[in-house]
Amino acid sequence: MSKNKWDSTNISSQSGRTVIVTGSSSGIGYETARVLAEKGATVIVAVRNLKKGNLAVGNIKQGNSKADVAVMGLDLSDLKSVRKFAEEFKKSHTRLDLLINNAGVMVPPYSKTVDGFELQMGTNHMGHFALTGLLIDLIKSAPGSRVVNVSSTAHKIGNIDLDDLNWEKRKYKKAKAYGDSKIANLYFTYELQRRMDDAQTGVLVTAAHPGWTATDLQRHVSLIEKMNGLFAQTIDMGALPTLMAAVKDDVNGGDFFGPSGFMEMKGYPKKVKSNPRSHDPEMARKFWDVSEELTGVSFN
Repeated sequence: MSKNKWDSTNISSQSGRTVIVTGSSSGIGYETARVLAEKGATVIVAVRNLKKGNLAVGNIKQGNSKADVAVMGLDLSDLKSVRKFAEEFKKSHTRLDLLINNAGVMVPPYSKTVDGFELQMGTNHMGHFALTGLLIDLIKSAPGSRVVNVSSTAHKIGNIDLDDLNWEKRKYKKAKAYGDSKIANLYFTYELQRRMDDAQTGVLVTAAHPGWTATDLQRHVSLIEKMNGLFAQTIDMGALPTLMAAVKDDVNGGDFFGPSGFMEMKGYPKKVKSNPRSHDPEMARKFWDVSEELTGVSFN
């Protein structure tokens, strides 16, 4: 396998490592969980819909009867559910080697989470921010641990308005709000890495995007669904940037991975660059403070 064609055959044994993959009952989250379980990791399928989660676990075990995989309920659009998940995980696990913040919603009609956040920002960023903060002690205590945040090329249209995070003053633009939630994932990645470095924890924080991958996420966008046949790559290819961000050896904190093909739409994974706006440290710090305040979760 040439180094330009990195895939799951390049992943060494993950035995002894404990992994959480959010939103892993379908799509690239499922494929990420399946591959890591196949490589010997203990994998928690953290999902809102337990029926779908159990189905996913059954499918993984069907392919590999020795797979150590279990489902746990997690609704990222409800901070109470996030806290409950973190408490239950801590009761049953003493370490967390890999937290893959994969779950997301994409361009739904306007709605709010139970905590009053615009749905995409609330689910894609705030829920994961809170989850990571509540589990950070377990992550810090596991040698070689990582946090992986799954973003999107849509971060390029993101431009967060801190004075109107929930789109109460402006006319709602769902694609724009999605872009905001995806640049939020990158602000979080880069700022969390700075803080981990300052505290000399050794934790790596990375990000990935799947390019154009045919998944359930697109159910609100009929045009994208129609064009999948032309442009989209398969789910197993779409999961590779996340897997690379999660397990590749020579990775640095703040590295971002995506497909290597035209416009990063498809292809084998490689290190890519996010846009200049996502690297604004002042905005990242401000947004971090707002996120701590709104979720009530602080990273000590």
